[in-house]
Amino acid sequence: MVVRPQIVLLGDSITEQSFRAGGWGAALADSYSRKADIVVRGYGGYNTRWALLLLHHLFPLYSCLPPPLAVTIFFGANDAALFGRQSQKQHVPLPEYKDNLRKIISHFKQISPTMLVVLIAPPPVDEDAREQYAMFVFFSLSFTLIPFSSLQYAKPSFNNRSLYGDKARKLPERTNEVTGTYATQCVDLAQEMHVPCIDLWTLMQQTQGWQKLFLRDGLHLTEEGNGLVHSEVLRALNAAGLAAEEMQLDFPHHSAIDGAHPEMAFQSQGCSSSGNVDAFCPEIASNHI
Repeated sequence: MVVRPQIVLLGDSITEQSFRAGGWGAALADSYSRKADIVVRGYGGYNTRWALLLLHHLFPLYSCLPPPLAVTIFFGANDAALFGRQSQKQHVPLPEYKDNLRKIISHFKQISPTMLVVLIAPPPVDEDAREQYAMFVFFSLSFTLIPFSSLQYAKPSFNNRSLYGDKARKLPERTNEVTGTYATQCVDLAQEMHVPCIDLWTLMQQTQGWQKLFLRDGLHLTEEGNGLVHSEVLRALNAAGLAAEEMQLDFPHHSAIDGAHPEMAFQSQGCSSSGNVDAFCPEIASNHI
């Protein structure tokens, strides 16, 4: 039975949303079409502490299934949420964040020492855009509770309000500076554990106007931001010898199939042409004996 290798994307909402139109996960699926399956395990709002609670359920140490060929680990945007603010339940102290990442990497290496693990550091934060987003969400939620006839009176009371409270501008949920310290720990850990790392926090800020170019709400990615992640993940995979161009198709390309004798192309790849499920699935055949 032909088993297509898997590349797993593990992370928070930036990973969960990666299969939306223009997303970096969808782009990877296209890049590795018929070569590898891109499996998304993204959990919006999650931090590394919560990810550890999922790890053994998603990726048990002992499984009859082949281990993933590679995995990206993309956490930190929520861990870096500031304690004492609106998103404080997501906050993970910096030392724990690094230790949690270490445990996640070690878990995958225990599953398969040859598995490629790619760390992705959190992107930078556009604090002004996050505040504008909070105001917009509060405004939208407020209007669902206001009679249509009263909408004209809503705007004045909204001017100084936010989803994050009346003093939101003085008390941001995240700051770029703090997120940068988490990105630094991610990069340092990658060097310590000898795994590749994509330092998005640094990469994005090297481009003029990164705030609007790469981030749609100050935190999540625009199409250009997704494109950057896609290209950097491809770079990491290529550097590890996992370039899509070097991988074999799971089944023969149509150009290799002889119309008169199509079975020959499949036999050349070790595939049965009998149509017998037992020939394709030895594990099922054993149950028939």
